[in-house]
Amino acid sequence: MAVTFHDINSAVGLKKLDDYLLARSYITGYEASKDDLIVHAALSKPPSSEFVNVSRWYNHITALLRISGVSGQGSGVIVEGSAPITEEAVATPPVADTKASAAEDDDDVDLFGEETEEEKKAAEERAASIKASTKKKESGKSSVLLDVKPWDDETDMKKLEEAVRSVHIEGLHWGASKLVAVGYGIKKLQIMLTIVDDLVSVDTLIEEQLTVEPINEYVQSCDIVAFNKI
Repeated sequence: MAVTFHDINSAVGLKKLDDYLLARSYITGYEASKDDLIVHAALSKPPSSEFVNVSRWYNHITALLRISGVSGQGSGVIVEGSAPITEEAVATPPVADTKASAAEDDDDVDLFGEETEEEKKAAEERAASIKASTKKKESGKSSVLLDVKPWDDETDMKKLEEAVRSVHIEGLHWGASKLVAVGYGIKKLQIMLTIVDDLVSVDTLIEEQLTVEPINEYVQSCDIVAFNKI
């Protein structure tokens, strides 16, 4: 399905394009393609450095055009609110800086030059954003029902639950709970939790968090009652 952009020469349109490129190196796919050329050609001038992601992308596509061109076909893009883009414009898009001559090309584009601190920071932020986005898509979730048993009928169950909920791990979310009588005046805590499978192991949670000091002052043992993929 084609990607659609609106009024990319306006501040609002550029902001949306900038947000779109936050976690992407190209308009579509994992290589420069015809889609990049269409959007590049639709921009009436180089974007302001205020739009960090668009500027980074624009300069990269411009550099590719100077050196080797772009051969990827893309998956389709529509730019609304701009002048119609001809096949000639896509085939030979305008280069932002036309002052340099062919003899100066080596000085204009230094692919092996050192990155500025701003460029390094922007690259790190993009990588982190892509990693987080990928993890969200790939990581499954599970719903777990846990039995938490006290030492005896004198254990303060309110403090026991507070101790259990004090455990904070990335990918772990505590849910509803209730006390269930087990006999001889003893009650156990049944508590729901949701986990991100790639981040949290329930067995490790029990062995290394819920049954060690200081929580084991209240908790004798924990058992998994139900484990369901979400």
